[in-house]
Amino acid sequence: MMKLPMDVKGLPSPCYIIDEQLLEQNLQLLAKVQSDTGCRILLAQKGYSAFSTYPMVGKYLAGVTSSSLFEARLGFEEMGKEVHIYAPAYREDEFDEILRYCGHIVFNSVSQYVKFAPKVRAARAAGHTVSCGIRVNPEYSEIETDIYNPCFANSRMGTTLSQFEKALEQHPEVLQEIDGLHFHTMCEQGAEVLARTLPVVEQRFGKYLKGMKWLNFGGGHHITRPGYDVALLERCIVQMQQRYGVQVYLEPGEAVALNAGYLLTTVLDVLENGMRLAILDTSAACHMPDVLEMPYRPYIIGSGEAGEKEYTYRFGGPTCLAGDIIGDYSFDHQLQKGEMLVFTDMAIYSFVKNNTFNGMPLPMLATYSEKDGLKIVRKFGYEDFRMRLK
Repeated sequence: MMKLPMDVKGLPSPCYIIDEQLLEQNLQLLAKVQSDTGCRILLAQKGYSAFSTYPMVGKYLAGVTSSSLFEARLGFEEMGKEVHIYAPAYREDEFDEILRYCGHIVFNSVSQYVKFAPKVRAARAAGHTVSCGIRVNPEYSEIETDIYNPCFANSRMGTTLSQFEKALEQHPEVLQEIDGLHFHTMCEQGAEVLARTLPVVEQRFGKYLKGMKWLNFGGGHHITRPGYDVALLERCIVQMQQRYGVQVYLEPGEAVALNAGYLLTTVLDVLENGMRLAILDTSAACHMPDVLEMPYRPYIIGSGEAGEKEYTYRFGGPTCLAGDIIGDYSFDHQLQKGEMLVFTDMAIYSFVKNNTFNGMPLPMLATYSEKDGLKIVRKFGYEDFRMRLK
């Protein structure tokens, strides 16, 4: 049975805990991929953005990638290395500031690049180094959940080959001004999926890669998952770099902090309605939205599947949302009010997506290391709820 490396007794609940040792293990593996291949790996801040750990992340990775102005500024100010950005569309009133923070800007379409090209040219003339690229959609993906599939039918993410070539007929100068192409087709997948995807990318966009400086493989690479074929990933990277003379980038979010965090929660009440029910001080809707969006069932230390152990409970949050259900879990003992439980793999897509719906307090954020023990990084209170509503 999995055990926590730290003693959480007395720690206020709910609380996210980032295990810095597990985080560093992930970073060391990613750094080895960089060293072995010459690729550059970026932290996708949409999956993990606990910037108190950015000094550690920056020791191993090339920088960050962002999906918004605020993420770009966070990476620029807190890590100070490469800052990349991609968004389906950019706002005119934000673009000058984006240029201030970002060295790489990926546009969703040729028309988006054309719209902002004068600002890019002016920034370059003023001495700012900025590399621009286009996100392409190879119209191939093996993701089964549409909400996470950027290549599903009628997707707004990226430019298809037909759109790309039609736009280049009107704006042929774009090929001389952009430096790279970006594709993102994966979600929580292995290198074998990448190996099947690359031939499609080459078939559709290979003739344009010869003149590029870089190629971004996007995110969704589960590199630090047990059993991931790192050797195959490295062969894919080296193959593309040698064939086209490009610098390969990868931008995983989950892989950086996979299995490196916990969410401490407390049982508030136990009741029955056709089955045993337990209400926690943690909400799926507020504190781990992917449980409802993906959906998935996060693991709780010491638990089993429904019916596996003697006592099965359905866990729900304290909000008024009827569907605020986390899942069904079984235990060897009857749960007691006030008992603490621990969800695993809660460093990713948790505090980056949480919210204060129904006035739910945000969980505290803590870090753990053998050297420093448990440290409270941030506590949240009423003002964090109130300030968003005025």
